[in-house]
Amino acid sequence: VQLVESGGGLVQPGGSLKLSCAASGFTFSRNTMSWHRQAPGKERELVADISRTGGTTNYADSVKGRFTISRDNAKNTVYLQMNSLKPEDTAVYYCRNPTYKAWGQGTQVTVSS
Repeated sequence: VQLVESGGGLVQPGGSLKLSCAASGFTFSRNTMSWHRQAPGKERELVADISRTGGTTNYADSVKGRFTISRDNAKNTVYLQMNSLKPEDTAVYYCRNPTYKAWGQGTQVTVSS
């Protein structure tokens, strides 16, 4: 199982970023996927998850209305569109396959002026 995140970077408050997670080593379309984040000095937290077909999504209260999780099963990729970013969104963002308990290496998102 391999998960490779990309798309992180430095963005100003109010800006947007789109993260991608390319998956391999398992049948992607049969697995729920999730995004998590870990800020310095804090525990890793669930940001959003998405069902196998993409029909059901769940979000942490802190990102509802600003972030959108989606997936493309043909490309074995899960995305996290992040809008209206705030400094408190600064963290390393991780992709996860809960079934295999697999994590990606993470991608840094920094929101700062």
